[in-house]
Amino acid sequence: MNTASVLDHVGVCARDLSPLTTAYEKLGFTLTPIAQQSGRRTPDSAVEPFGTGNRCAFLRHGYIELLAILDPTLFANQVDRFIARYEGLHICAFGCVDAEANLARMQGAGIPIPGIAWLERKVEASDPRLARFARLPFPDAPEGRIQIIQHMTPELVWQDRWMTHANRADALVSLVMASANPADTTARLSRLTGLPFTPDPAGGFRITLSGAEHGAGPRSPRMETVVRVLDADAIPQVFPGVTPPTLPFMAGMVVRTDDSNAAVRAMGLPLVEAPDGLMVPPALAGGAALVFAP
Repeated sequence: MNTASVLDHVGVCARDLSPLTTAYEKLGFTLTPIAQQSGRRTPDSAVEPFGTGNRCAFLRHGYIELLAILDPTLFANQVDRFIARYEGLHICAFGCVDAEANLARMQGAGIPIPGIAWLERKVEASDPRLARFARLPFPDAPEGRIQIIQHMTPELVWQDRWMTHANRADALVSLVMASANPADTTARLSRLTGLPFTPDPAGGFRITLSGAEHGAGPRSPRMETVVRVLDADAIPQVFPGVTPPTLPFMAGMVVRTDDSNAAVRAMGLPLVEAPDGLMVPPALAGGAALVFAP
């Protein structure tokens, strides 16, 4: 298949990893150990250690990446540029089953992408195995890191010990971003993913990914996921009280729970009623609005 099929993950970026991960643990997520990243700056260059590192909340379908700079003396892979704008959501990764086929499609469509950008990291410090990812990043995307990704070792990252969460989250459903020109932004995302876009009820546009079984995790079901691109004025309709500090802006995400939000309600979090569920304000989720959907 030479199009994107799922919303694979989103990424929240911060200057310091510890406060960010503490915030998400308080929200009921089980996180993977700290993993420093490495990769190639260009398709033909040697693998080198990057200064960035992450911890992740793996769900049955998709995941949330928490990313920061661990070593400022090493290559930051654009994360320094992202957090200079704001701390919060800066990564939108679409999943695919064939990175080579998508590379050919993108190059055929005139997207100036030189090749697959390989990324790897240890599963954890005591484990010599490397999790490997084939990435197709949209060049110089103003929204942040917009990419298609193929997991080469999904069984190493989606492990049962990291997929049980106190909040009962089980699936990443959608990402919402604001743009000064939603039509232009969505058209570029459409070129990247190879998928059409349609009007969004809130006044912008959306790309709907039909899903694929095992497309966003070894045990993920086939399910629709959505990326919505809205005018800045529409963001408070989706995430009450949230105003974009700048444009473009990845405003927030929707995560489904498997118990109709019963566990989330019992946690005593300062939740806000939102159209899609119960919202954690951005100040408590690393700068990103986080909605738990039943």
